[in-house]
Amino acid sequence: MSTETPSAGRQIARAAGLVMAAFVFSQIAGLVRQIVITNAFGTGPEMDAFSAANRVAETLFTLVAGGALGSAFIPTFTELLTKEKKREAWRLASAVGNWVLIILIALSVLIAIFAPQIVRHILAPGFAEDPALEALTIHLVRIMLPSAALFGLSGLVMGILNSHQVFFVPALTPSMYQIGMIFGVLVLSPRMGIDGLAWGVVMGAAAHLLLQIPTLLKQGGGYSFTLGLKMAPVREVVRLMGPRLLGVAVVQLNFWVNIRLASEMQEGSVTGVTLAFILMLMPQAAIAQSIATAAMPTLAAQYARGKLDEVRSSLAGSTRGVLLLSIPASIGLILLREPIVTLLYQRGEFTAHSTTLVAWALLWYAAGLVGHSVMEVLARAFYALHDTKTPVIVGVIAMSLNVAFSFAFAALFRQIGWMPHGGLALANSLATALETIALLVLMRRRLGGLEGRRILQGALKGTAAVAVMGLVLWGWSSYFGGRSAWLVGGGGIALGGVVYGLMVVLLKVEEAKDALNIIQRRLQGVSG
Repeated sequence: MSTETPSAGRQIARAAGLVMAAFVFSQIAGLVRQIVITNAFGTGPEMDAFSAANRVAETLFTLVAGGALGSAFIPTFTELLTKEKKREAWRLASAVGNWVLIILIALSVLIAIFAPQIVRHILAPGFAEDPALEALTIHLVRIMLPSAALFGLSGLVMGILNSHQVFFVPALTPSMYQIGMIFGVLVLSPRMGIDGLAWGVVMGAAAHLLLQIPTLLKQGGGYSFTLGLKMAPVREVVRLMGPRLLGVAVVQLNFWVNIRLASEMQEGSVTGVTLAFILMLMPQAAIAQSIATAAMPTLAAQYARGKLDEVRSSLAGSTRGVLLLSIPASIGLILLREPIVTLLYQRGEFTAHSTTLVAWALLWYAAGLVGHSVMEVLARAFYALHDTKTPVIVGVIAMSLNVAFSFAFAALFRQIGWMPHGGLALANSLATALETIALLVLMRRRLGGLEGRRILQGALKGTAAVAVMGLVLWGWSSYFGGRSAWLVGGGGIALGGVVYGLMVVLLKVEEAKDALNIIQRRLQGVSG
């Protein structure tokens, strides 16, 4: 029996719909970005250097102000707003913002100084065999470092707006980042080469922040020049952020291990793994991040009021929604991986060999899409409950296994004659699946249940619908194999979506019925 309040369920669904629309737009912009980039640079050495160098700035941002800050700041800030302590909430935001700037600027300066040692001994030792490639990577690292501070402030602003139930504008910010990179390739790169793409990253980070400023000013808060050393909420953010910081660091360690190992594989392996992971993240962002982003403030508010039954039901509904969307996306990516990569990227400097490199890694990453998606929602739920330790402990164990799996599967794939960078993708998918299972078990214990029967019923119906969709797509690919990528890939995506949609309606999936009722009411309202 569901105990989720209608208002909370509608609030999450409405917000998730807006966020999903913005994320879809951002993913389309990201797709255009990748098409433009691959057309200009393919999977050549310059692109390998950029992919490796960009990891440094992304790691800085993610460690200090990415998932760690959001998971610690949003619950604390939301609690203050819920208790109508607006002035204290904004002082907290000011203090956190000041610390983010100080730390990121200091770390960026240190990394700029020691970039040669970082690239040669930690990030990409395989590049040492080509001094020009190594020098280019160091140069690109230094160009892109300012983006970390810009993203840090933007991440904080995003948390503030989400806490005020403002989702659409923050969800649009990734598209600004994509547009900055597109500008870098189309306008700057013809004269500056790969440097133009690097400067596009910095411009995109600035746009990521600036888009949110007008909406932030409308919230009526005020800035304080304070570090909040004596403020209890600041200490609470630090307390919550500490464990999560460790978890994020371990995740980033996996990315660095992948780049390190791929730098020692055949040319294009670094870019192949990077592009495949980005492709997997596109549906994950549209599905899981939109639902999780919309659900977290509601879950935090429900927890602040002591309504655990509402938390349980809201989380169960969010999990069902994620499963029903991520399972078909995973199977679709697996079955249509080659025509999709061909359709999106194979032009200009991106050759048929480049397609093979990316599609091979995508096969193994797509297998982990469901795990990545469910984990996104579960992790945000733990943060909403002011528990950052549990997901971090589980994440550290899982990502430690990921590192071990990466070495093991890369060696195994090489031994049996498969391209070894696919083993890096398989390692990530397996470790993520184990992490998700562990979080599900622990959350169920934490909440005294998780409406498991309701989730299982939705998952089983979704799986049945996917089985039919998979058979249709397999027949489609077999019959039209070798034809135009537009026909096989584009047509397959459309066909798969239609088949799956019809099946969930025929199987009377709860969410499908709700969606049809909403559409029917709106059509009646228009006709009336």
